[in-house]
Amino acid sequence: MKISVLLATYNWPEALRLCLESLEKQTAKNFEVIIADDGSGSKTKELIEQFIKNSNLSIQHLWQEDLGFRKTLILNKAIGVASGEYLVFLDGDCIVQPDFIERHRRLAQIGFLVTGSRVLLSESLSKKILAWPHWNFSAFQSNLITYRLNGGINKFWPIIIKLGNGSWRIYKKFVWRRIKGCNMACWKQDAVKIGGFDETMTGWGHEDADFVFRLQLSGIQRKSGAWSTEVLHLFHRISDQSKAEENAKRVREKIMAKVDSQ
Repeated sequence: MKISVLLATYNWPEALRLCLESLEKQTAKNFEVIIADDGSGSKTKELIEQFIKNSNLSIQHLWQEDLGFRKTLILNKAIGVASGEYLVFLDGDCIVQPDFIERHRRLAQIGFLVTGSRVLLSESLSKKILAWPHWNFSAFQSNLITYRLNGGINKFWPIIIKLGNGSWRIYKKFVWRRIKGCNMACWKQDAVKIGGFDETMTGWGHEDADFVFRLQLSGIQRKSGAWSTEVLHLFHRISDQSKAEENAKRVREKIMAKVDSQ
């Protein structure tokens, strides 16, 4: 099974570098990386060109003009060109553990999508790691206790303990909680069937919940990827949340429409 990692990014090359370096160090090898770039500038482009030239990763760079937050549009373009049967969605402000791809591969199951989990890094720890010359998971892991005690990370055990498949992972119904677009996965054919992301949803917020809801509405079951696929999420401030409430309202309306039709 070939996996396509759809990596969303926008104007943060320092974080993207660490993300790509962590993907280079994966235990699994049969995957490609499609960078879904929502209009980044020249520094990001130059970084990606360096990786395409020098990295062992299979990388494709999709770019669209910066006309505001249009993540749904660029992700749909990435879905369209993906050559893998299975899609793993990742954000460029996340660093993955060495077994990230392999863990998603183990959870992949026909008729299911997976919503992963994240470990939040503090502002100070994020700044420290962004200054590292290269990503080093062993160095990070060796300091986990210290990071947890001083508030550098919000979780400890899910990085240490990895759990396998099981019925306990399956959600019985749609639940908004723990849907993170920075770490989720589904089969390409299922994403295509529902028309991908809703491109009328622009601005930051809830396009991931809408995507998951419509997948479940189409008959796909949701499985938790917690205690298996955790990504390390670098701290950053969200610059514009002006569309978040409007997007959330639209998702709620879709949910209520389904309830009313039953």
